[in-house]
Amino acid sequence: MFDILLQADSTAATANSLAKTESIWTLLTKGGPLMIPLGLLFALAVYFFIERFLVIKKASQLDENFMSIIRDHVVNGNITAARSLAKNTSNPVARMIDKGLQRIGKPIEAIENSMNIVGKLEMYKMEKNLTILAVIARIAPLFGFVGTIIGLVLLLKEFATIGNPSISQIADAMYIKLITSATGLIIGMLAYLGYSFLDTQINRNANRMEAANSEFIDILQEPTR
Repeated sequence: MFDILLQADSTAATANSLAKTESIWTLLTKGGPLMIPLGLLFALAVYFFIERFLVIKKASQLDENFMSIIRDHVVNGNITAARSLAKNTSNPVARMIDKGLQRIGKPIEAIENSMNIVGKLEMYKMEKNLTILAVIARIAPLFGFVGTIIGLVLLLKEFATIGNPSISQIADAMYIKLITSATGLIIGMLAYLGYSFLDTQINRNANRMEAANSEFIDILQEPTR
């Protein structure tokens, strides 16, 4: 008996969930043609967030002892081992250090400049396509507002032909037309949150690269053994 009641409750919950899903979908379809570009903007925001997140996450993976091992190799004069470690480590910091190792023997300023150039290139790779999220965060609410304005204009035209619409008819119609504005604002907020999160992660990587750059220059100025 108890199992039957549980099964009945589970079935009722599933039915309620499906009803809510259907009602939300039906509500979104009432937003008009501009819901299509809003849906595309949402899909693009999700795609570029995931794509950038995976790239930045990979760039953040670095052995904590990487610089210590590089320091030991350089101080011991084993530049070949240091370069081998840097080349076999797929990370912006490692590629920047590898460039510095290639320039050993040249003036410190030249080494530092070469590493800074590599650092800028690595930053560009991490920031690539990130501006798309910022653009979506700005234009999605605008699309929503445009959809609402167009809908209200058509609505007023329709009411003008009807004559004297009731308050309930006006309220229901305006409720539907405001769907595009709400959808655009939600997409814009999500895109902005995604952009801010990824930008924070990029800044952390940039700070790590600057710290590694400074540490490597200090290593070069230490006496070799």
